[in-house]
Amino acid sequence: MKDPIRKTLAASVAGAAMIAASAASAADVKIGFLGGFTGPIETLVPPIHEGAKLAVKQINEQGGILDGQLVMVQGDSTCADATAASNAADRMVNAEKVTALVGPLCSGETIAAANSAAIPGNVVIVSPAATSPALTSIDDKDTLFRTTPSDAYSGDVLAKLLKQKGHDNIAITYVNNDYGKGFADALKTAFEKEGGTVAASEAHEDGKADYRAEIGSLASSGAEMLVVLAYVDGSGQTIIRQALEGGDFAKFAGGDGMIGDSLVTAIGEGKLDGFIGTKIGRSETPGTAMYAEAAKAAGLNPDASFAPQAYDAAFLIGLAIQKLGKDSRDGLSAALREVATAPGETIYPGEWEKAKKLLAEGKDINYEGASGSQEFDAAGDVPGVIIEMVVEGKGFKEVGTVN
Repeated sequence: MKDPIRKTLAASVAGAAMIAASAASAADVKIGFLGGFTGPIETLVPPIHEGAKLAVKQINEQGGILDGQLVMVQGDSTCADATAASNAADRMVNAEKVTALVGPLCSGETIAAANSAAIPGNVVIVSPAATSPALTSIDDKDTLFRTTPSDAYSGDVLAKLLKQKGHDNIAITYVNNDYGKGFADALKTAFEKEGGTVAASEAHEDGKADYRAEIGSLASSGAEMLVVLAYVDGSGQTIIRQALEGGDFAKFAGGDGMIGDSLVTAIGEGKLDGFIGTKIGRSETPGTAMYAEAAKAAGLNPDASFAPQAYDAAFLIGLAIQKLGKDSRDGLSAALREVATAPGETIYPGEWEKAKKLLAEGKDINYEGASGSQEFDAAGDVPGVIIEMVVEGKGFKEVGTVN
């Protein structure tokens, strides 16, 4: 029953994108949003998309961009299917003629979209959620950026958190893609450096119905805890359910791809209490508070995973286009760096009218975002904040920032 539903959803997303595109006037500026509306993170994508849409809405309500409105069309890049991601990116770059892209979200699809379409098309691509360390070393001609930190950092933080909580012997199962491998490698290195033992670290393929053989291999290592680095609506959920059913593991931990209440809904309330997780968070600044207020007013959850980062990606792209002074792909990456970097008068989320006025006066601005400072390094990466999460009752609860 699931495939027809996914096909219908994908069709509706594509249809909505075409309607939005046809409604745009010649003076409007068009950007794209790529995300896995179907696939292993489909329950995580809607609030991320809404975060980006909130930025677009604020821009348009406060005078628009250049001589028109900012229009955002969307496409389904599926997260797990590199070919689908490449095709979606190709449509955005070569058919929709977008000026820039927010997303994709998963690391593998982001790499595929960048290499196949965005880089050849000189299109700036700002991912709010692609965390693989592999993105750092891509020869992207300064077109690939992200508003979320690398898993090289997340793995180090998760390792320290597990050790602080008294876990000394873990097994790692990771989805066999750029995200999973990068996170697993970083976690293993950091955990062993902290004095812990990684009894096993094994890849698995997403989309299977049965992972009992893989779970059995991991359990035979003698590890006390299973760390699952996969996706909440994909293999990660199935592995945890089957590990519980078989009595192989009782303690679990996971990375940002596993942080979603749909996991608890699927497994059952009370069965995962104590699950330790980490997610990309936001630093507490005036900008994060302003975003939280605007998100609540719009009926959005300000704490939704990667939604603040998506807001920042869209708002930064808007600022860069306004800074450039024209709807052009050429020169946009340099403008993006300029509006995101000190010195300059600080611009916070929602302050589009103020930013537009300052830019018209020829003044420098420095955007401090919904998820914190967005000071891009030479590779287009940013520093970040990691939030400790724990399952209690019906879902995940924030414990606080991990130092």
